[in-house]
Amino acid sequence: MRDGRVLLVHRPVYDDWTLPKGKLELDETWEHAALREVAEETNLSCVLDAELGRTHYVDRGGREKEVRYFLMHTIDEPEARNEIDEVRWVLLADAPALLSYERDAELLSQLSRLA
Repeated sequence: MRDGRVLLVHRPVYDDWTLPKGKLELDETWEHAALREVAEETNLSCVLDAELGRTHYVDRGGREKEVRYFLMHTIDEPEARNEIDEVRWVLLADAPALLSYERDAELLSQLSRLA
């Protein structure tokens, strides 16, 4: 979060807009994974705040996934990296219209309560 905006990322392989996320590495905490993945995808150095929520879904490969999201803050400017081709700061109220997945939009309702 920054100035009432949330950072969304575009993944060209899926042609979707979503929140930064990734996979846990062996013996990694959810918090460390969240900070690492955001840095890898956006080049942002963030300060971790509260856990925002969790989603569960089946991915396109038929695998069950759990994703934990954390509220983070930064003063840095993002840049698209790795599997991300575009990053965009979006007003929290406008973000659900851009997001590709309803589960992400539902999660942002939690963010509006914490922000």
